[in-house]
Amino acid sequence: MESNNVIKIIKILKKNYPDAKCSLNFSSPFTLLVAVMLSAQCTDERVNLTTPSIFAKYNTPQDFATMDIKVLEDLIHPCGFYKTKATHIQETSCILLEKFDGQVPQNMKDLMSLPGVGRKTANVVMLEAFSNPQGIAVDTHCMRIANRLGLSDEAVPEKIEKDLLKVIPPCYYKDVNHLFIWHGRNICTARSPKCENCPIASYCQSNKSGHL
Repeated sequence: MESNNVIKIIKILKKNYPDAKCSLNFSSPFTLLVAVMLSAQCTDERVNLTTPSIFAKYNTPQDFATMDIKVLEDLIHPCGFYKTKATHIQETSCILLEKFDGQVPQNMKDLMSLPGVGRKTANVVMLEAFSNPQGIAVDTHCMRIANRLGLSDEAVPEKIEKDLLKVIPPCYYKDVNHLFIWHGRNICTARSPKCENCPIASYCQSNKSGHL
């Protein structure tokens, strides 16, 4: 698909989702980082139900680095994969204190050096915490929409992002990060997508081929 058509798609989605924004609740770059780590294989809704009571008491790298790991596991248990996530959050907190003066780094390389932080998480933090998007966070919604629109035929998030970055100008990175998620949740769902109500159906390769 040509870049001009992708820009048209983005503009149409912006009209349909004028309030599209990050769904996770956070009060600092660090609490955002923790929230995004918790959101892996978990819904944002569940994370937002879990984090308020945690962040009311624990909201700095020092808090999480010194916390008993069993306590942390119990606190984040509702978000699933709690043992792995607790280990990553505590290890990341320690590294932030040791190497970054307790601050969340503001570049992709350092962010991705942290335990449990992949490119998707780093992209979200760069956009939402520092208003400096470096790419597109490819979650399940973004993957699905990119494939259905014919923007990528890849199945690996990193490869899908590379395809998207070839046709999406940097000035639209912020929009795409939010719009694809909202469109995926509301219209372009995994099962029984609401194609009859889709404002970008005319651009959708899957809709045209009937292979949804």
